[in-house]
Amino acid sequence: MIDNPVRWYALHTRSHFERKVHDALSGKAIESFLPCIQKISRRKDRRKTIMAPILPGYVFVHSNLDPQEHVNILKTVGVVRMITFMNKPVPANDEEISSLMILDGTDLNVTNRDYMMKGDRVRIMNGPLKGMVAYYLRHREKSSIVVVSIELLHRSLEVEIEGWELEKIDR
Repeated sequence: MIDNPVRWYALHTRSHFERKVHDALSGKAIESFLPCIQKISRRKDRRKTIMAPILPGYVFVHSNLDPQEHVNILKTVGVVRMITFMNKPVPANDEEISSLMILDGTDLNVTNRDYMMKGDRVRIMNGPLKGMVAYYLRHREKSSIVVVSIELLHRSLEVEIEGWELEKIDR
């Protein structure tokens, strides 16, 4: 029998259960990772620094997923499911996990965005082009490139947009 390599897998959790899932997995001696960032929480009478999940609803687990451990992970209170494709767990990309580990614990301003791929329809949300619908082309260091198509004229314009001022439009 060939052993499966140890990989990172994503678990979908119940809403606001990320910390409980992470702690429960640690209690079972299963390595898990909950990427968090420092945020200022405004209370009625004070401001408090808290650690908030970067990806709400997700915890990563480091496992070879032998059958017994797989069941043990899925039975953890707060786990909804493991991210799968065609009913098989899909390992996370090691480079992406490494990037999340670098972000973990920082006080950088992180904003969750829709995952955008070349060709996705987007709406520009800020600036002089606010409300314009375009197609996402690519991302540069501090800007995004979108293509505005005018179907009637069969013409397209490439526009550089500062920052991530885009919202993905469902087809």
